[in-house]
Amino acid sequence: MKFSDLGLSEKVLAAVDSAGYETPTPIQAQAIPHILDRKDVLGVAQTGTGKTASFTLPMLSLLEKGRARARMPRTLILEPTRELAAQVEQSFEVYGQNHRLTVSLLIGGVSFADQLKKLDRGADVLIATPGRLLDHFERGKLLLSAVETFVVDEADRMLDMGFIPDIERICKLLPFTRQTVFFSATMPKEIQSLADQFLHNPVKVEVTRAASTAKTIAQHLISSGSKPWDKRATLRKLINEAEVLQNAIIFCNRKRDVATVYRSLTKHGFSAGALHGDMDQTSRMATLDGFKKNEITLLVASDVAARGLDIPTVSHVFNFDVPTHAEDYVHRIGRTGRAGRTGVAVTIATKADKKYLDAIEKLTGDGVKWIGEMDFSSPSGDDGDEERGDKRRGRRGGKGRDDSKGRDDSKSASDNNRKRVRPDKDERSEDKREERQATPTPEPVRAEPPRPAPQPQRNRDNNRRGRDRDDRRVIGMGDHVPAFLLQPIRPPKSSSESENNAD
Repeated sequence: MKFSDLGLSEKVLAAVDSAGYETPTPIQAQAIPHILDRKDVLGVAQTGTGKTASFTLPMLSLLEKGRARARMPRTLILEPTRELAAQVEQSFEVYGQNHRLTVSLLIGGVSFADQLKKLDRGADVLIATPGRLLDHFERGKLLLSAVETFVVDEADRMLDMGFIPDIERICKLLPFTRQTVFFSATMPKEIQSLADQFLHNPVKVEVTRAASTAKTIAQHLISSGSKPWDKRATLRKLINEAEVLQNAIIFCNRKRDVATVYRSLTKHGFSAGALHGDMDQTSRMATLDGFKKNEITLLVASDVAARGLDIPTVSHVFNFDVPTHAEDYVHRIGRTGRAGRTGVAVTIATKADKKYLDAIEKLTGDGVKWIGEMDFSSPSGDDGDEERGDKRRGRRGGKGRDDSKGRDDSKSASDNNRKRVRPDKDERSEDKREERQATPTPEPVRAEPPRPAPQPQRNRDNNRRGRDRDDRRVIGMGDHVPAFLLQPIRPPKSSSESENNAD
């Protein structure tokens, strides 16, 4: 089957040919004809199968007739992340090169004024994240009563990020006669109930089993010690020993781990960049653009990069942390092996990750091969970078999470642990050291006479009372007697004196 057999317009077919695509993917071949017929569609397909083109191509054909009015978009596409929304905008620029359509992007981190200018001119296609869309609507700058086609992309990611209440509110603002399209890589019960609520007699397009992984991806597991420096050493070993590594995405569960792994890789001479949700939009787009242009080889990212980012040439994916949600594993490794290409996904696992690994195997139904043996002990070699002890746990008496494991280590490992130094020295401490060196010497001042040395203390009580006191025993109040106690005591008056005074 070719794209010309799907009923697309001549302008869209010309754009597809210029982009170099000839044969549609299974999800595209099944979804495009139904969307062109303006039917509600519920599409389920694993990541990397071309879901974005499944709704952008038919929408371009449908938008050739008609014209948008100011602040009243004709179509609405909701995306869970800013990066994915910007990527969909690029798809409309590529496939809509023969159209004169206005595409507006409403995402956070960008000025409201620039977005309002496009809305005032009239947007044929409105691509937005739920939060920024509702902000414009509440300010009275946007009307949704003219939306003809409504698309919810990565619906399961919307669920994970807590956007379902916003989607329900947005659906109530749209006209009842709209066309609704849901696309998702997994189909949990919450998404199914949402689809049953807002889709009318939908056509379900499911080209692969939900939550399945691409067969072109070679999946592996490797064991590591539970300490962060152990996992970083294992990661560097995987990168150095990887075959034909063009570039790779390294996923971490927490944002602070993204920064730590990024600093570690940079210190060891790797070309690396960081991407997480706390970065400003300009930095996020610059880092992602550098990775796409191969200016950055390794991209250390949180799950913000796990959904929908279409970078076809990613050769490897490394899971520095095992994802706590099994669905995230499917999306993470889906960044490689896209569009029929081969890819490699390696997950670093510790002893505490067993329940997460069982959940992943249960969801995907595939067994993941181990690299080497399952050895969760800490490496005893000195890699020149990683920490050999935790000072904070040492102050707490060594009662950490892995205290029981530490008792079972051999004597040689314990000796090496004593020699460990702090990993990845904090850049702020180096800056402070430079500031102290650059600070001019203050002017000399008149020296004060030396103070007498304190007397040695014999016990802890004397230390609490003061360093300059002697050790002699204090009786009563000592020299600190209140003045009222030193006044003479007057004897009481007798009864005879009282009678005389009364006379």
